[in-house]
Amino acid sequence: MDFTAQPKPATALCGVVSADKIAYPGVKEITDKITTDEMIKRLKMVVKTFMDMDQDSEDEKQQYLPLALHLASEFFLRNPNKDVRLLVACCLADIFRIYAPEAPYTSHDKLKDIFLFITRQLKGLEDTKSPQFNRYFYLLENLAWVKSYNICFELEDCNEIFIQLFRTLFSVINNSHNKKVQMHMLDLMSSIIMEGDGVTQELLDSILINLIPAHKNLNKQSFDLAKVLLKRTVQTIEACIANFFNQVLVLGRSSVSDLSEHVFDLIQELFAIDPHLLLSVMPQLEFKLKSNDGEERLAVVRLLAKLFGSKDSDLATQNRPLWQCFLGRFNDIHVPVRLESVKFASHCLMNHPDLAKDLTEYLKVRSHDPEEAIRHDVIVTIITAAKRDLALVNDQLLGFVRERTLDKRWRVRKEAMMGLAQLYKKYCLHGEAGKEAAEKVSWIKDKLLHIYYQNSIDDKLLVEKIFAQYLVPHNLETEERMKCLYYLYASLDPNAVKALNEMWKCQNMLRSHVRELLDLHKQPTSEANCSAMFGKLMTIAKNLPDPGKAQDFVKKFNQVLGDDEKLRSQLELLISPTCSCKQADVCVREIARKLANPKQPTNPFLEMVKFLLERIAPVHIDSEAISALVKLMNKSIEGTADDEEEGVSPDTAIRSGLELLKVLSFTHPTSFHSAETYESLLQCLRMEDDKVAEAAIQIFRNTGHKIETDLPQIRSTLIPILHQKAKRGTPHQAKQAVHCIHAIFTNKEVQLAQIFEPLSRSLNADVPEQLITPLVSLGHISMLAPDQFASPMKSVVANFIVKDLLMNDRSTGEKNGKLWSPDEEVSPEVLAKVQAIKLLVRWLLGMKNNQSKSANSTLRLLSAMLVSEGDLTEQKRISKSDMSRLRLAAGSAIMKLAQEPCYHEIITPEQFQLCALVINDECYQVRQIFAQKLHKALVKLLLPLEYMAIFALCAKDPVKERRAHARQCLLKNISIRREYIKQNPMATEKLLSLLPEYVVPYMIHLLAHDPDFTRSQDVDQLRDIKECLWFMLEVLMTKNENNSHAFMKKMAENIKLTKDAQSPDESKTNEKLYTVCDVALCVINSKSALCNAESPKDPVLPVKFFTQPEKDFCNDKSYISEETRVLLLTGKPKPAGVLGAVNKPLSATGRKPYVRSTGAETGSNINVNSELNPSTGNRPREQSSEAAETGVSENEENPVRIISVTPVKNIDPVKNKEINSDQSAQGNISSDRGKKRTVTAAGAENIQQKTDEKADESGPPAPSKPRRGRRPKSESQGNATKNDDINKPLSKGRKRAAVSQESPGGLEAGNAKAPKLQDTAKKAAPTERQIDLQR
Repeated sequence: MDFTAQPKPATALCGVVSADKIAYPGVKEITDKITTDEMIKRLKMVVKTFMDMDQDSEDEKQQYLPLALHLASEFFLRNPNKDVRLLVACCLADIFRIYAPEAPYTSHDKLKDIFLFITRQLKGLEDTKSPQFNRYFYLLENLAWVKSYNICFELEDCNEIFIQLFRTLFSVINNSHNKKVQMHMLDLMSSIIMEGDGVTQELLDSILINLIPAHKNLNKQSFDLAKVLLKRTVQTIEACIANFFNQVLVLGRSSVSDLSEHVFDLIQELFAIDPHLLLSVMPQLEFKLKSNDGEERLAVVRLLAKLFGSKDSDLATQNRPLWQCFLGRFNDIHVPVRLESVKFASHCLMNHPDLAKDLTEYLKVRSHDPEEAIRHDVIVTIITAAKRDLALVNDQLLGFVRERTLDKRWRVRKEAMMGLAQLYKKYCLHGEAGKEAAEKVSWIKDKLLHIYYQNSIDDKLLVEKIFAQYLVPHNLETEERMKCLYYLYASLDPNAVKALNEMWKCQNMLRSHVRELLDLHKQPTSEANCSAMFGKLMTIAKNLPDPGKAQDFVKKFNQVLGDDEKLRSQLELLISPTCSCKQADVCVREIARKLANPKQPTNPFLEMVKFLLERIAPVHIDSEAISALVKLMNKSIEGTADDEEEGVSPDTAIRSGLELLKVLSFTHPTSFHSAETYESLLQCLRMEDDKVAEAAIQIFRNTGHKIETDLPQIRSTLIPILHQKAKRGTPHQAKQAVHCIHAIFTNKEVQLAQIFEPLSRSLNADVPEQLITPLVSLGHISMLAPDQFASPMKSVVANFIVKDLLMNDRSTGEKNGKLWSPDEEVSPEVLAKVQAIKLLVRWLLGMKNNQSKSANSTLRLLSAMLVSEGDLTEQKRISKSDMSRLRLAAGSAIMKLAQEPCYHEIITPEQFQLCALVINDECYQVRQIFAQKLHKALVKLLLPLEYMAIFALCAKDPVKERRAHARQCLLKNISIRREYIKQNPMATEKLLSLLPEYVVPYMIHLLAHDPDFTRSQDVDQLRDIKECLWFMLEVLMTKNENNSHAFMKKMAENIKLTKDAQSPDESKTNEKLYTVCDVALCVINSKSALCNAESPKDPVLPVKFFTQPEKDFCNDKSYISEETRVLLLTGKPKPAGVLGAVNKPLSATGRKPYVRSTGAETGSNINVNSELNPSTGNRPREQSSEAAETGVSENEENPVRIISVTPVKNIDPVKNKEINSDQSAQGNISSDRGKKRTVTAAGAENIQQKTDEKADESGPPAPSKPRRGRRPKSESQGNATKNDDINKPLSKGRKRAAVSQESPGGLEAGNAKAPKLQDTAKKAAPTERQIDLQR
């Protein structure tokens, strides 16, 4: 019925109706004269009447119209009784239903009052337990069903009504309401939104405020109601939401709404509700991501991280521009933004694996971020995702974690290492994701163990902890633990195996230090005892984190040990060889309990003691563990083990198992002492695998000290096997067999004699294959029992070793031009000769005296071997690769003899120089192996200090890696010597042989006698000398400890006051010595401003190399010109005039530089004619190209020739040291050195051109044999010798510089023939020059 079309009395329009015209349904009138209870009673009847009426009851509608108007009067709307108000509201709701679509109220003000009144009544919905709740529900249902509030659209200020309604409904909704209540609320509100002209900002705020986290947490039901409402009205409300965010985000009008400060929280919630709500908002976020305000970018990044990272989000695929813009924030200049971006990546990887590819490149950059926290979080991000599911991270992401295990910051390294360890335990040990996942992370075990090579004690301790908790968990049962160790060891790479062995060795050494400390506690107190105890405490402290603080804690622990005898006994049990793993665990807990302080929750002292106990406690290995390992190995031998399932072949398992037992035999020898273990080892001795048998013998050697007394049956079985191995086993087996007999049997003299006599009688040089093992056995027997076998061995050496074997070449070597061949390709005769040289050395080391002058003869023999390049007989029957082997053996032998003081004294300076020059050999492998042997002996302080000077010659090595290795060796040696001096107060008496700075005079003397150094004023040669000097001085001058710079300068100055003891009367020799001193002084002065201070003490010069200074002798002459000085320091000559530059010759006299080959030239062969200026005595030292990583085979025959070009002199050799050393690694050639210093293009290593009988018709004649080494120093021999060097081989090897005019003190050749030069009349022909760059 359309009430607006009907005429109405004036009273109706204003809502005031005369009482006598109002019709009531069966009740008396309702006025203010009656009581409240009566009013309620009558209103209930009215409510029932209106409730029963429908829209079709026209008569009743007309009848009760005055009542409907009366109920809207102020009397009812403002009635103080809530029950009255509720009943009136119900009546009004029904009236709107009955009279729809036109309400009986036409006054806009009255309508507003009515709807505000009804809205207020809806607050009664809050209490569902109220007796009136059903009536409140009826009111809500009625309003929602009729959509009564839609009438308000006609009102100007309807927004006030709607806002009040929305706020009321959101405030009353709670968890006690059923779904019908929520449904009616939604119907009511959604109709207003969807059927209105739009949603105002205030009304939108009344909805959105429920999404803010603070409100959301207070009333979850209001959040859910808003969420469903927005989903239902998304099409209508989206434009309003877009407008709101546009005002705030783009236009910056935060005043438009009180919710402006919560925009990012709202966006997150709206996105979670329905992404379509934000279709127009996302481009605005892209704009915000590029804001100049870092905090604003951070807020947007945090928001988008949640949007992109949420599980069901497809925003990244739907909005690629925004995704790419967001990824750009990984490289933001603001650190918190980058940090937030990285944190997001973890959730993204877990929820959206498909986006991993996009994230990888950005995480790669951030893994190298300068900020520690960001690098740390990159690791956490990747590891967290990988722990959830390994498939979520690709190999590249795991590679980033791998890189960070070497981060400069401990926190980052620790996180990376622990993360990888957790992945290994989860996927490899527990196999949670199958074999494929285990294979994917199988590299982790190797990588973690490699970190044990790092210098930091923190790294080492963490590796030990990881090994004990993750790689081989110590809490496993013995059999399971040993199975884990057995197959881990079998699958490790060689470097990881070495690291693990080193770890056990370090732990064992620390155990021995603690054992020695406890022994000192048992001795009576004395000054010597206290001093020894202090030294032991300092050593122990160095094996703990933060050694500075650890010293104080270790002292405190030592004091507690002195006072507490029970604690000492617990510690003694812990480190005793018989301590079991279970006992160790109990001891550690007991000691920790005694030291714990309940009043001190964080006890750094206790933490430090725990570190010590964890390192020394045998948590993995005891007698039971060794038995379990042996059983596992037996199963592998029998073929009943799970080797294949564990990814290891049975042969590998057996060999690795023996190697593991061998290592443990060093650290836990007592645990092996059982018949069962030794029976298994005897079984291994009978196996065909040589490595297995060798390891078994070594285990017997290390652990069998009680076999003779406790296990006679094992002894009787073992002896014949050892004899057989010593006579006919492999060389390594023979060595171990001899040592085993010597170590574990009391009648070793008889046993060794039974081996020595038949072997010494059966030596036959005609069958070299059968010589090698006997020579090894004889050499070790003579070294271990010199009193018994030194004399018999002398006749063997004289009659067989030297005369019959070394001085004869029975076979002809393969002329394949290679400088090195694999071990299996070396001829038996050469292998026998190498063992013969080793036998000589072992024989002498056993005697340890030179009464018979045998050492002198041996040294002359070895020197002759070096002079002749390894071809001692000079019959040209031996191959190049075999000569390399013999040169290496000779140089190593001299170095080995120098480790014995009685032989070091008789090694002449010339012999020392010959030995030193092996480090510049033409063959890469010779240089490499010799340097390793040199370093190994120096680092153990076995060699005299002068041998460290040899490393200075490594500056001339053409291979960058070899120079880098030499520098690391120097650093290690110098640090060890300095540390030794600090830790051993008594060492100050031996400073001349320990102090690293004392290497300077040896280095100066060695370089003064460098065969390449022939002219003391040649700038190129002086530059080489300077490079060698700086190679050593750079490491020595890293720190100015105790004014060491001034000390080294003083040494160089003092040398100029002496003469060369090798040739004191030779003016040229002394001039070269003084020139090298001046170069050294020039370098020291230019590199240090502190060198002019007073030297702390007057240095002592070695009398073997320098004469005593003469009285009143003053040598203040400068042996290098000022121009040369400038050139040496800057690499640039003084500026010359234009004409001078134009007329400058193409190349310096006697120098044939080359251009470093580029990548494109690497594979090509470049030809050069090496025609030298006959008037010069200096053989050029070419620059060497770096050994490029190419696929060229090591021994490929590919002669390379180098183009001669103008030397480049604009490179500063000091400031651009790396460039100079890489691109200008000089390689002069000398016949003295037994080396070749020529250059190849990268990849053409170990190459020697074959001798061709006939010259190529289309080119110059090929040389019959290219020369190796450098030209002799004598300039008088220059022309003839040079031409001969280039064209023809020498008939009897190489002539040393020592026989020239400049070195009259020539070396005696001993049994070797004196080399002679061939006829020098032949014309020089071009030749190819090569140097071995193979890595």
